[in-house]
Amino acid sequence: MSEWRETTLGEALEVRHGFAFKGEHFRDKGDWIVLTPGNFHDQGGFKHKSGKEKYYDGPVPSAYLLSKGDVVVAMTEQTHGLLGSTATVPAGDRYLHNQRLGLLRVADLEKLDLRFCYHLMNAPIVRQQIQATATGSKVRHTAPERIRDVRVRLPDVATQHLAAGILDALDDLIENNRRRVELLEQMAQAIYREWFVHFRYPGHEDAALVDSPLGPIPEGWEVITSSELLAINPRMPLDRTVERPFITMGDLREWSMICFPSEKKAGSSGSRFQNGDTLFARITPCLENGKTGYVHSLLPNEIGRGSTEFIVLRGRRVGPAFTYWLAREDDFRAQAIKSMSGASGRQRVRKECFDSFLTTAPPVPLAENFEQVAGPTLAMAYSLARENQHLAGIRDLLLPKLVTGQIDVSQLALDALTESVA
Repeated sequence: MSEWRETTLGEALEVRHGFAFKGEHFRDKGDWIVLTPGNFHDQGGFKHKSGKEKYYDGPVPSAYLLSKGDVVVAMTEQTHGLLGSTATVPAGDRYLHNQRLGLLRVADLEKLDLRFCYHLMNAPIVRQQIQATATGSKVRHTAPERIRDVRVRLPDVATQHLAAGILDALDDLIENNRRRVELLEQMAQAIYREWFVHFRYPGHEDAALVDSPLGPIPEGWEVITSSELLAINPRMPLDRTVERPFITMGDLREWSMICFPSEKKAGSSGSRFQNGDTLFARITPCLENGKTGYVHSLLPNEIGRGSTEFIVLRGRRVGPAFTYWLAREDDFRAQAIKSMSGASGRQRVRKECFDSFLTTAPPVPLAENFEQVAGPTLAMAYSLARENQHLAGIRDLLLPKLVTGQIDVSQLALDALTESVA
């Protein structure tokens, strides 16, 4: 086993400030994306902000155009626990390095491996030191010199490379599953839109279009209120003394159905739901950002509880997959946004508003056909997300031990660790 020596990161590491990109050149689409702390997961790793990226069309100094494989660190704590998180740039000539991020450069390759440094920065032993030296009351910041002052223990570079390789392999498995989940959801959404938005469903060639309050719709379809099509916050009796899975707004994703309970709680207040229900954010800015969850993690017949900040939707004349994708549609969300009431900083959707939202209701056989097509797709996405939970658990268990020498990397068999979730 390699000997580990105590040192500071600054002995072999440089941390470079980013550029102050001008707000007047920010756009909703374009060729260059300005990275922000929002592109980091709290525990480390690159976070794709599909549809919510900051694009830039102004002049860009070449030194601030990032390359694939560059490692950047969040030096501003946009959300609690984010400070010091590192991420790997996934593509070259696409992402811009702004001033709230630090770019990591290894100054001595004989002392430090960049991939090992990436994982080391995400370990508690480093993150705690960065948090302890941060400044600012409401929004906390760190700086390149404070990061370079962090004290660590390092083995030889060969051992660093082996440890980083194991952690990278786990991250690659997780990222591959994430992309598969994203693709499965996109496939299901594309089918929903083809059938129920553009009316190009199986057999549509034989259906005539008729006038309706929402414009031409296929003959045999209806225009009804959303509360006729869906049950809004359906009543569910439960024993308040029993601890139940609890989903918070933080457990919902902006661009994915995946939502796992983060804790268990007893009580009776809040939303109630079961497998197949859709959790629809009702507050600003979560509604605008698209937070919507599809419950698929409870035991059979189990009732979950959650925040009052989302509304539970359950199909009456349609199934769970249809309900979820309806809630994801821009037109549906736009109606909800228009109905918001309350103080400007904390507006919310009232469930009674769904009594006036008009929507199209397909014939029952067509809705059932969609569930047969899309239901297994969402089930597969959930299965992959659950696998990622296990892989992330293995990684998070190994990371602090591998980067501090508590586990001899030469004796570690990755295949044996992951075969239980393969």
